[in-house]
Amino acid sequence: MNEFARVLLKPKEEHEIAQGFPWVFDNEIASVKWLAADGSGVKNTPLADCVVQDGSTVEVYAHSGAFLGSGVINRKSRITVRMIGSAHADQIMADTKSYWSKAVRNAVNIRRLHYSDSDSCRLVFAESDFIPGLIVERYVAGNDVYLVVQFLALACEVFRADILSALQEACGPCFIYERSDASVREKEGLAEKSGWIGRAGEEIITITENGIRLSVDIAHGQKTGYFLDQKWNRAAIAQFCHGKRVLDTFTHTGAFGLNAVSGGAREVISVDISPEAVDMVKQNIALNGAGHKMQALCADVFDLLRQYESDGEKFDVIILDPPAFTKSAKLIQKAYGGYKEINLRAMRLLKEGGILVSCSCSSYFDEQTFYAMLMHAARDSHRRVQVLQKRGAGADHPVLLGYPKSEYLKCAVCRVL
Repeated sequence: MNEFARVLLKPKEEHEIAQGFPWVFDNEIASVKWLAADGSGVKNTPLADCVVQDGSTVEVYAHSGAFLGSGVINRKSRITVRMIGSAHADQIMADTKSYWSKAVRNAVNIRRLHYSDSDSCRLVFAESDFIPGLIVERYVAGNDVYLVVQFLALACEVFRADILSALQEACGPCFIYERSDASVREKEGLAEKSGWIGRAGEEIITITENGIRLSVDIAHGQKTGYFLDQKWNRAAIAQFCHGKRVLDTFTHTGAFGLNAVSGGAREVISVDISPEAVDMVKQNIALNGAGHKMQALCADVFDLLRQYESDGEKFDVIILDPPAFTKSAKLIQKAYGGYKEINLRAMRLLKEGGILVSCSCSSYFDEQTFYAMLMHAARDSHRRVQVLQKRGAGADHPVLLGYPKSEYLKCAVCRVL
């Protein structure tokens, strides 16, 4: 008799999972079948009465009885089961060290198609690399390789030792820093934590991206310290900046602005509301000797765009790379208003034929909604807009079919007339 609990879905709830969606929500589960500890046989109970321990590997079945795959159960979360593989649970659990070693190795090797071992990039992208809840960034600082890891779900936390061993084997990092300090862990019943795993390195490091030197605060910067997903988009905008006046908003580290300088911009203004971010931008300007062309400004972007419009300022290129305005499907309409306002004002501030680089990193604000917002912003600003390029995250952020959240980043390069 199979010793692993079986999660039985309600009728017609299996379709998304069969297509690759990696989560089972609590309201999709009909019952859990489990082998009683006293050996009395298989018990079939509602989820609320189930005695299967959170963090256990379970098997997931359609209501018809068809096997869908294996996952880790966590009744503290609305995402009750996170799928970890298409194999039966006994095959996975027979040798978890080998199983996770293969998963990590596959993720690392697929990056080698586009990135050398001296490139900073994302090595593991959670569910998209079939390791739910795990984020791993590789930062290369001189001769040192740093990994920044986030264990954001119980599904990867329970295999923590195996995963860390696999990362050591696949990457041989000099240092590993943990940034499992995200509030999402609370929803998983996990405490936030951060700090060095093993020996300590430097908390602020200098990496090179697109030939530009950048300081990254891996201990205190946003999320994992830097947004590697925009690397190729930052390089792409440089071709539009030669001899141009550029406004780089929500700049964080100044990376978009520094790529504009690299592309020959005559003036770049990089703006962020965070004084700490602006201090980092100033450091990065100095690192690259860009002070004669680029300045960092601490301001609220919404207020600044209004002020620039009132003052009659004009720019050749404007970059909008805001944080996610919504992390919930319920707040899409509110987010729509925020995205539309900054894009509308940016369009008004651009010279005829100017370039707007507009981004959204919210998975809930999908591509269709994003481009509809741009269309309405263009209409209300009385400008005509051509989309020259539709871009997304780099190849180190693979998209998992059947999991729309993995295709979260939109980056439109537009010509505004």
